[in-house]
Amino acid sequence: MISDQALKNVVLYTGNDKFFLEQLDGVEGFVSIDRLLSEVRFEVNRSKLPVNLPRRNIFGVYGMFKTFSGPCLVVVTEATKIGKISGQSILRIDKTEIIPYARTNYHISQRQASDDATLISMVKNILDTPHHYFSLNYDLSHTMQRQAFMSPEFRQLSMFERADDRFIWNYQLLENFFQGDKEVAKYSLLVIHGFISIKVSSVGRNSFNWAVISRRSRYHAGARFYARGINSDGHVANFVETEQIVEYDGQKTSFVQTRGSIPLFWNQKPNLEYKPSIVIDTFKVHILAFTKHFEEQILQYGQQVLLNLANQKGPEGRLVNYYKTLVQTYNSDMLKYKAFDFHQECSRVRWDGLSIFIDRNSQDLLSFGYLHLSSQGLVIRIQEGTFRTNCIDCLDRTNVVQSMLAHKNLEAVLECLGILSEGSDLVNHKNFEYSFNNVWADNADFISCQYSGTRALKTDYTRTGKRTIFGSLKDGYNSLLRYYKNNFSDRFRQDAIDFFHGHWTVDDGLPVLITEKRGWKFYLPIFWRLVTMPPKVILGYGREYMNVPRLVGKYLRHNSPSNSKKQLIYQI
Repeated sequence: MISDQALKNVVLYTGNDKFFLEQLDGVEGFVSIDRLLSEVRFEVNRSKLPVNLPRRNIFGVYGMFKTFSGPCLVVVTEATKIGKISGQSILRIDKTEIIPYARTNYHISQRQASDDATLISMVKNILDTPHHYFSLNYDLSHTMQRQAFMSPEFRQLSMFERADDRFIWNYQLLENFFQGDKEVAKYSLLVIHGFISIKVSSVGRNSFNWAVISRRSRYHAGARFYARGINSDGHVANFVETEQIVEYDGQKTSFVQTRGSIPLFWNQKPNLEYKPSIVIDTFKVHILAFTKHFEEQILQYGQQVLLNLANQKGPEGRLVNYYKTLVQTYNSDMLKYKAFDFHQECSRVRWDGLSIFIDRNSQDLLSFGYLHLSSQGLVIRIQEGTFRTNCIDCLDRTNVVQSMLAHKNLEAVLECLGILSEGSDLVNHKNFEYSFNNVWADNADFISCQYSGTRALKTDYTRTGKRTIFGSLKDGYNSLLRYYKNNFSDRFRQDAIDFFHGHWTVDDGLPVLITEKRGWKFYLPIFWRLVTMPPKVILGYGREYMNVPRLVGKYLRHNSPSNSKKQLIYQI
C-alpha cells in the first residue's frame, strides 16, 4: 500500500507573520493564523490569499498545543491508505510535523526554552506511538450500529460535533486549534488511536471486505502502572472498543466488544518489583463510580457479559472478589458476571479449558447477535449486548479471548451471508484462518505497545493456535522490557499523555518528576545486581526470568541505608 497523495487536499502557506490554510476541493474561503497574536480566523474572500508564499500540500491539521514561547501547530504530512469502509478511504498517519508559531525563542528565558524542548518531545512521544488513523469522510469514532441510528438532524452536524469524543484522540488539540469555529474545523482531522486492519478476504469463491477497528478512549488514558482501575467520573483505564466489520454484496455487518480495567479504585505503582503490590483504595466509595461506568456502558452497548480473566487467588484474587461483590451490589439483570482464571485453567499448556469457556458463552454470543444492514441500508438485525473483557492489564489474556469470540461471530456472519456453508468451520479455510489469526495478534501487539510500551504476550497462541518455546522466550523478553519501561520511562510517558489531553498546561509549570535528573548512583545497584546474577536466571531458565526484577527490588530494599532513602528510590 502506498501513500495516497490525492487525499492531500489542504495547502499550507508559510509566511513570516502568518500561516494560511486552503482547501483544494472548491471550498470557499481560507484559514488565516496570526503567528504573533495566535489568532485563527476563517476568511471568506479567497482572492486575499497570498499564493506567492512558500507552500506545500498536507492532509490536514492534527491540532495545536501551547508552549512557553507560544502555540505550536501540528500537521499531518504523510499518511498511508490502508483500505476502504463503506466506500470511504481510511488512512494511517505516518508522519506529522510540529511547527511553532514563534520564529525565535529570544523572548523567553533559557529555562523556559529548555522546558519547551521537553514539551515538544512529550508531544512527539505520543505522536510517534503507533498507530493513529483518520478518514476524510467516514466517521471512525462511531460504530456502524451507532451510525445506522443517527437522526437526519444529527447527520447534518459537522463530523467534530457528532463524533463520539471518547475516541477522538486529538480532541483537546483540536479544541485548542479552532476554538469552536465550524469553518476552521473543516481543515482539521478527527484522529483515533488504536488499531485498524482492512483486508479484501476470500473464503471459497467468495470475496468480502473484512475490517477490525480498535478505538482507545482518551478518558483515564495512560501508561500501564500509572493508569489503573476507575476514576470518579466512571471512566476506566485502557478502555478499548473493538469492532469487526464485514461487507459483502452491498450488505454490512458489525460486531462490537469492549475491554477495560477492573472498575474499582485501585493502583499498582511501580516500585522496581516485577509485579508491584495491588492496592485497593478503601477510602473511596467504589459503588458510585462503578454505577456511573455501567450506566454509560448499558446505554451505549446494552446488556453486558463481564468476562473476568484475572487470577482468582493471590494478589489479583482480592481485587476479583471486590469486583464480584460490586456486581452483586449493583444487582442488575443487565450485568452478567463470569470469571475464568486464565493462568490456572490454561497452565501447562492446557488450552482446551479456554475453548470450553468460550463454548459456555456461545448462547450469550448468539442472543446478543450483531448489526446486519441490507444492501439498501435497511436494518435487518442489531447487536443487543456486548462482552466486556478484562484481565489485570486488559492486554494479553483479554485479546486471546476477544479473538476467539470474534472468530465465532465471524463464522455466524459468513454463514448468514451465504459465504460459508451451514455447519462449516473457518478452520478448514487455511489462508483466511492465517490472516485472521495474524490480524488479531497485530491488534494485541499495537494495543499493548500503546499501553504497556511493548508488544503483547501470548500472541504465538493467537497466531498459531498453540504455545511454542519461541513464543515463551519472546514473552520473557517482552516481560523484561515491560519491567524496564514501566519503572524508568513510563512516568515521562504518563506526563506526556496528561499534557496531550489537557490535564495540565504550561501555566501550571512542568511536573517535578519529569524534570528530575537521575545520576549514575541511582542505576548502579540495579546494574550490579544484574551482572552478578546467576546465568540460569539471566538466560531465563524455566520460569526464573520472572525473578530478575523481583530480586532487584529485594536488593534495593535490603540495601537502603534508611527508610526515607528507600522511599526516594521507589517513588519513580
